[in-house]
Amino acid sequence: MNHRIVSLIASATEIVCALGFESSLVGRSHECDYPITINDIPVCSSSKIFTEASSAEIDDQVRMIVSGGLSVYKVDSELLDKLSPTVIITQTQCEVCAVSLRDVEEAVCQLVSSAPAIVSLEPMSLEDVWTDIHVVAKALGAPEKGKNIVADLKYRLSDLNRQLREPSHKPTIACIEWTDPIMIAANWVPNLVEFAGGINLFSEPGKHSGYFTLEDLLIAQPEVIAFMPCGFDIERCIREMEPLITDSRWADLDAVKNGRVYVTDGNQYFNRPGPRVVESAEILLECLYPGLVDFGHHGDGWIHWATS
Repeated sequence: MNHRIVSLIASATEIVCALGFESSLVGRSHECDYPITINDIPVCSSSKIFTEASSAEIDDQVRMIVSGGLSVYKVDSELLDKLSPTVIITQTQCEVCAVSLRDVEEAVCQLVSSAPAIVSLEPMSLEDVWTDIHVVAKALGAPEKGKNIVADLKYRLSDLNRQLREPSHKPTIACIEWTDPIMIAANWVPNLVEFAGGINLFSEPGKHSGYFTLEDLLIAQPEVIAFMPCGFDIERCIREMEPLITDSRWADLDAVKNGRVYVTDGNQYFNRPGPRVVESAEILLECLYPGLVDFGHHGDGWIHWATS
């Protein structure tokens, strides 16, 4: 079957490409930017949020929009109709991360005449990521490709544990997904921390990320802190760390005193529940066990904050 695919979530776009259907992509979201070969594909969504605002202001915007029962993104119904998709992929897990199922259904009902199948993903934990790969593969008529990709990703994650060689001490880590207010990454990130040989603090796999305070960090004293703000690259993350690192209490954290604070590209890695979850775990392992392994992610996937 000749598919015409519109992906409205960055991780799904990566899944589609990993399955070998990049040439079938006819539309993408404004956040879909990997692989770079998709950059000429028409963009079918836009954000209602002023993304150049500070972290605190973005958080306020999101809360206000979501509290009114609205999605933070818009779908271009007319463009969708022109593209005549046979499959549209979105997600229901988090309306801050992707165009919502409700928005897609409304757009399809209003204008899209090609009667596309709507594939909705719901990634909460790492196991859900595997399930979503299977769901997309099945929708595209390639279930065996999906099985092979999942088997390979699982093997690569298991291989991380083997490279750790049963460490005598596993460091504790706080994975910060938002800086103002502080949010600790949950969902699939605690699963990745476990594969990387760390002890995750504050959050549980399969749960939504929650709000915390600097006082919470001071009480727990994580040995390692990794920043992975949703939607931000390393450079933007450093700017958004300002409210934290200018707080006089920041210097009282053991991770700061010991130079164990890392800044990662959360947008490209940790925020995307797709094939690059393995690279995310590799980044964590490089940060948790400096010098033990080198997957080549330093500089691109993460930097040491003290030398930033």
